[in-house]
Amino acid sequence: MTPALRPHPAATIVTGAAGWLGTALMHALTAPASPWHREGVIRPLVTNRVEADALRALGERIEPVIGDLTSPATLVPLGAGLTGVVDVLHTAGVIHPRTIADFEAINTGGTMAMLALAEQIGARRFVHVSSNSPFGTNAHPGDRFRNDEPYHPYFGYGRSKMHAELAVFDAVERGLDAVIVRPPWFYGPHQPPRQTTFFTMVRRGKFPIIGRGDQMRSMVYVDNLVQGLVRAELVPTPAGRGWWIADARPYAITEIVETVGRALTAEGFEVTPNRTRVPALVGRVAEFADGVIQRTGRYQQQIHVLGEMDKTIACDIEVARIELGYDPEIELYEGMRRSIRWCIERGLEL
Repeated sequence: MTPALRPHPAATIVTGAAGWLGTALMHALTAPASPWHREGVIRPLVTNRVEADALRALGERIEPVIGDLTSPATLVPLGAGLTGVVDVLHTAGVIHPRTIADFEAINTGGTMAMLALAEQIGARRFVHVSSNSPFGTNAHPGDRFRNDEPYHPYFGYGRSKMHAELAVFDAVERGLDAVIVRPPWFYGPHQPPRQTTFFTMVRRGKFPIIGRGDQMRSMVYVDNLVQGLVRAELVPTPAGRGWWIADARPYAITEIVETVGRALTAEGFEVTPNRTRVPALVGRVAEFADGVIQRTGRYQQQIHVLGEMDKTIACDIEVARIELGYDPEIELYEGMRRSIRWCIERGLEL
């Protein structure tokens, strides 16, 4: 039986509202045809006027606030004057920063600031968007992260997201109704340039498959993730729960590359068969280099991503299915086709 949902709040605060997930969430909360459409006030946190104007165009109930997660005083207007039930959906964070210090400042410190605000305004529920990185990588391709997984953070990002989760649990101990969703690598419309680069590399047959390419990856189409996030908000559960939110099953790296190639072909692109194979040693060398670079306080995105490519990072979503009624409707091929069409519609070069 699908769990019943609580009524929508009178007001919804959304951080990271102009980011990849945040933009998809804002569209889902405001589009009349969306199953997650709501009538209440929506207060998105943005970083500048351009982002504010873009989100304000989604509807008259949108009240953007320009602020900075690392400056708690700028967050106060998010909760000012709100009455009735208020929920906080905290999607903000940094994955590929300028410096390693940004991880703790934004992912940990920003989460603590938003938790404090939620406690101050008496939020009904706080949903924190975490990651797979606090749990590291799987021991082998058949292994899956489960809800009782111990922390084993992967470099600076993983540590910062682990610290953010621990801050959530501390807030729960103080009485805040807060929960966590843990998405892996996600994909879909509203994507940043790095995902467009991924399509280009696959189209040209130049995406580096490390070793045999049998590493397994959980991925989540962005609309599946929105479903999981909103269900985590609206399904009554004990505070302090956390759920893996991903597509129905993990995919092998070779399947991901082949599926994206088929999706590009179906959308009219000429795709070169991928023959770019890299020895497993390259992944280990990149991971070592990543560690050295991060210990100096710097961050190099390409090295970090390459260092992860020989790893299995896969999770089990069964608890989210049972407790939240989460049911991922879109799988990889259809999700990638939708993402490619979104790029085409905006004139992005693939």
